[in-house]
Amino acid sequence: MFQKILIANRGEIAVRIIRACRNMGIRSVAIYSKEDKDSLHVQLADQRICIGEGPARNSYLNMERIVTAALNMGADAVHPGYGFLSENAEFVRLCEKNGLTFIGPSADVIDSMGNKSHARKTMMEAGVPVVPGTKEPVYDAETGEKLARKIGYPVMIKASSGGGGKGMRVARSADEFEFQFNMAQRESANAFGDDTMYIERFVENPRHVEIQVIADTQGHVVALGERDCSVQRNHQKLIEESPSPAISEKTRKAMNRDAVLAARTVHYTNAGTVEFILDPDGTYYFMEMNTRIQVEHGVTEMVTGTDLIIEQIRIAMGEPLSFTQKDIQLRGHAIECRINAEIPEKNFMPSPGLVKHLHLPAGNGVRVDTALYTGYRIPSEYDSMIAKVIVHAPDREAALQKMRSALDEMVVLGVETNLDFQYQILRNPEFCQGKADTGFIERMLNLD
Repeated sequence: MFQKILIANRGEIAVRIIRACRNMGIRSVAIYSKEDKDSLHVQLADQRICIGEGPARNSYLNMERIVTAALNMGADAVHPGYGFLSENAEFVRLCEKNGLTFIGPSADVIDSMGNKSHARKTMMEAGVPVVPGTKEPVYDAETGEKLARKIGYPVMIKASSGGGGKGMRVARSADEFEFQFNMAQRESANAFGDDTMYIERFVENPRHVEIQVIADTQGHVVALGERDCSVQRNHQKLIEESPSPAISEKTRKAMNRDAVLAARTVHYTNAGTVEFILDPDGTYYFMEMNTRIQVEHGVTEMVTGTDLIIEQIRIAMGEPLSFTQKDIQLRGHAIECRINAEIPEKNFMPSPGLVKHLHLPAGNGVRVDTALYTGYRIPSEYDSMIAKVIVHAPDREAALQKMRSALDEMVVLGVETNLDFQYQILRNPEFCQGKADTGFIERMLNLD
């Protein structure tokens, strides 16, 4: 049993991990920047330590300071949450070098799946369906254009080390390929320090469906069903739900099977997500694997009755999973809305500032993951997501109505939020009919 875990994160995920530690009788250590000194995760943790100020690179991305803090506070392990250093293999190795257990997969697995072109090649060889495209990395536009002609236009040019929509460009013809390739490559070099690219056939407005997997060190790998994450803006998810209204039971079983195959192929341990795209005719393809807990993990917890954070910690301690594949049954329907401090009318411009009043929805089947409270000042230095509202009901229609009711009840005064925008989505006929794909938000905004 770990005696003390340092949480290398902030905001709602840090609060979520602290609560899991409490439930297990494990002491927690919060790290924080000077801007976050009044944050909820700092107040809830058993111990706290400041590691810098200003942008994340000076604090939450400073590996040496975080490891030094963990050692000084007597922590046994480090939980990275999501974002920041959660998929940084160098950080994993630094933790291990200093005798700290990293709560997540191994550094080698993170390296393997973090390189998107290598991950594609690995999945191809394993027999997991992959979008037709390059098997080897691409470094220049001339080579890329020759390969794009073989694949067939339109094509998607992607950064091998990419994520969050950066380093991604669509080329619809040979005439525009060179320009789009160079733009994507420049974005990749600036964002990730890596100009390695790959090319795949562009699937127009697919569904985005991901499978939650979890694996222990004894060789057990379990798939916990899918989450539909198709409602996105600029490749950033806004709403997630489970089960997906877009797939049949036959497709669900096949996707779960392929997700487990993907995890086994790379000898995966801990929690991870295998992401697929689903084309209009129902064919699905491997897109990437996220080697960490996801923002939307609560959706899966609601429909499966599991606690993924506690399972993560138990796996890191060498314990087997507390459930088997046969134990996993999707019950009812869950939906999550991400609430951001932003102004949709001004191109979703962030809206940091003082929260003058806060009222959170509650009731049977309503869960809110947040670090917000009345009197809290939302800093401008970090991500604008301030809460996740998650509901669970017997079926999708009941879940939609429960989410509308929850958003109606939620009050955040002092800063602008996307609450009304989320409510508009929940009233949109295309979304209500379960037909929203990744182009849905763009169509909705154009209609407005």
